[in-house]
Amino acid sequence: MKFTTLATLVGLGLASLAPAQAAEITGAGATFPFPIYSKWAEAYRKESGLGLNYQSIGSGGGIKQIQAKTVDFGASDAPLKGPALEKDGLVQFPTVMGGIVTVVNIPGVEPGKLKLTGDVIADIYAGKIAKWSDARIAKLNEGLKLPDSNITPVYRSDASGTTNIFTTYLSQVSEPWKKDYGSATTISWPVGQGGKGNEGVTATVKQVPNAIGYVESAYAKQNKLSYALIQNKAGKFPQPDDKAFQAAAASADWKAAPGFGISLTNEPGDDAWPITAATFILVHKDPTDPVRTAEVLKFFDWAYKNGDKLAVDLDYVPLPDAVVSQIHDAWKEIKGKDGKPVFNM
Repeated sequence: MKFTTLATLVGLGLASLAPAQAAEITGAGATFPFPIYSKWAEAYRKESGLGLNYQSIGSGGGIKQIQAKTVDFGASDAPLKGPALEKDGLVQFPTVMGGIVTVVNIPGVEPGKLKLTGDVIADIYAGKIAKWSDARIAKLNEGLKLPDSNITPVYRSDASGTTNIFTTYLSQVSEPWKKDYGSATTISWPVGQGGKGNEGVTATVKQVPNAIGYVESAYAKQNKLSYALIQNKAGKFPQPDDKAFQAAAASADWKAAPGFGISLTNEPGDDAWPITAATFILVHKDPTDPVRTAEVLKFFDWAYKNGDKLAVDLDYVPLPDAVVSQIHDAWKEIKGKDGKPVFNM
């Protein structure tokens, strides 16, 4: 599937072959998981006849739409905290994990050849490092020919969970970044240009020579973008692949935050990718249409049981079985008008 900036408004539009009462599932939000949700939806339609219409509009849009009850589920890479979940009566659960990579468009630089550290990336996005020939970048990349060209940082122009994850990482590794900008779904970027969605950042980096951007790894892989290796907490430069994402999540305590909303950035371990994250689904605890919410849970239950290979093929990491079991327990909170759980295992 080709991803372009137009995909920010794309619905998967899978025709439903199911009985009339089983209408198409609707969802909206994060662009981070769009590639895997589209693959799961295609396979699920073939097996069940039920379609999925998912709008890849960004985490901020997904949160707003589920709050407004205009979709059956919202999707966000920036997990909501306990008070926000309680306020809106929402249940939150993760689906897969993945990595955010820094992609570059530097003539002659192949994927995985450029090395960067977190503080260097922070200073690039802060405008403090303006050229690829900067001494700090050159020191990390002895023997690699880099141009004396201006760097164009590319960022998300929409409210983005990917931005929240990326800036959370920058805040962990750079005190100046933490002090001046912090972490959020939207940032007042001092330099560079914006792109809407992971799709928009991908397209902009491809089009602008000497650009750098941050995207979910599946977008880099599918669009054959060059990427940088990022030094992790152990001082190593692992490849951004499922092994590295798994390593980052190896010691994760999923019960440590309401709605499984833990952070996986800057985790310890030689093999850990430093910008790893989970992506999340939001549904109402007391849905106005319990039947449709039950269909949402059936879809993701199917994905947990049957979608691991499709996820791995796109460099996402499936959740551990123990976490899936905890998610099924959390689903018991989602009840119909009769007070019973809408989804029965």
